[in-house]
Amino acid sequence: MSHKHAHLMRTIFQDPPSANIHWREIESLLLHLGAEVEPSHGARFKITLNRVEAFLHHPHNSSTCSRTDIKHLRELLTHAGVTLSSYEGGASG
Repeated sequence: MSHKHAHLMRTIFQDPPSANIHWREIESLLLHLGAEVEPSHGARFKITLNRVEAFLHHPHNSSTCSRTDIKHLRELLTHAGVTLSSYEGGASG
């Protein structure tokens, strides 16, 4: 596990959510976790992780994601069984 991905996971699960996370970092983490990231309509991406599907929005006018986007990402990860404790513990799904 890279330190970069571990730090990003802690940032995603902190409260309140950070508004300083770049889309490319999220995409890299999702791919690292084994997710499929497919372009959908407009700025939407279909994410499939551990058979859980969700849509996330790519930021429109900046490279950083909004707090709402981070909350949606957190929900996706949680529903797919990827939590901060499971990730840091090295558990695989």
